[in-house]
Amino acid sequence: MWPVGVGAQGNGGVAAIVQQTPYSIGYVELAFAIKNKLAYGSVQNQAGNFVSATLESVASAAAGVAQNMPEDFRVSITNPPGENAYPISSFTWLLVPAKFDDKNKLQVMRDFLRWMSTEGQKLSQDLFYVPLPAAVVTKEQAALSKIQ
Repeated sequence: MWPVGVGAQGNGGVAAIVQQTPYSIGYVELAFAIKNKLAYGSVQNQAGNFVSATLESVASAAAGVAQNMPEDFRVSITNPPGENAYPISSFTWLLVPAKFDDKNKLQVMRDFLRWMSTEGQKLSQDLFYVPLPAAVVTKEQAALSKIQ
């Protein structure tokens, strides 16, 4: 726990407080930092290397854990293995019901989630996000087929 500090809401709030407070640090998501041309430093990873947050270093972090991701998707990519892996990374999570009473909603949800994990991945980099590793997409497709 930090002995002192100032709270702020959301990426914009944190960025504003950091910009207004001398000698301060904060954490915002990479897409926000890139879009707003914020200065940021490097962080030491598990391999001992100081790595800047880039789409490539976040992709390296995701790739480092993708092969061993359990079927329930419970995995953290914080401080993952890898020479170039950015240590403060995360997947974005969705909570999806296992069963739908309405078959139309079920089909719409399946179609949308399939699109997100396949064709939708092509939009990731333009939005300053990292496409999912192929191993994760494969697991997602298997999980989608189990939704009833």
